[in-house]
Amino acid sequence: MTWWRVAVLGGLLLGGLGGARPAAAAGPLEQLRTQVERVVKTLEDPALKHESRALERRKAVRRIADEIFDFGETARRSLARHWQARTAEERAEFVRLFTDLLERSYISKIELFNGERIAFLGETVEGESAMVRTKITSRQGTEIPVDYRMLKRGERWLVYDVIIEGVSLVANYRTQFNKIIQTSSYQELVKKMKSKQEELLDQEKASRT
Repeated sequence: MTWWRVAVLGGLLLGGLGGARPAAAAGPLEQLRTQVERVVKTLEDPALKHESRALERRKAVRRIADEIFDFGETARRSLARHWQARTAEERAEFVRLFTDLLERSYISKIELFNGERIAFLGETVEGESAMVRTKITSRQGTEIPVDYRMLKRGERWLVYDVIIEGVSLVANYRTQFNKIIQTSSYQELVKKMKSKQEELLDQEKASRT
């Protein structure tokens, strides 16, 4: 998997969909376009590029992600049928862990953004659901199709899944989570997620020293 596939699956969708909220009347494509343009501007801001501003930059990206991405929906769909068996406390814990891991895993990837072009090709809206089709063109001319699945929450459209070159973020995690639960247990899945969280925290601390 190229870094761009990783970045789009987890990073660009998390860091690239925040910022100023578009007008309430805007459809999913326009909301997404406005937000992607805002994050690109943030990533290209010379004041935030210096390594001494890395922590500040990453915190800003996380705040943006929290405003646009429906992490709860992504977590529920990724856990799939195993979600129903969880208690309210377990669900809340899982969403927190899943959200933190997604953000920490991919924030470093979006920082690799380097002038790639993003084209918005169209949208399909069916009631409270929508699909926004985009295409990313690398500086070498490689084209990567990316589809964003969104749900309407009030007057805002929130992303809950991203499909890149036919690979769904939710489906990918669903397969991984189901395998661990089936071969071991839900508790083992949570244990693995916590271990990964600690590993990523250690990596972040090391990068600041």
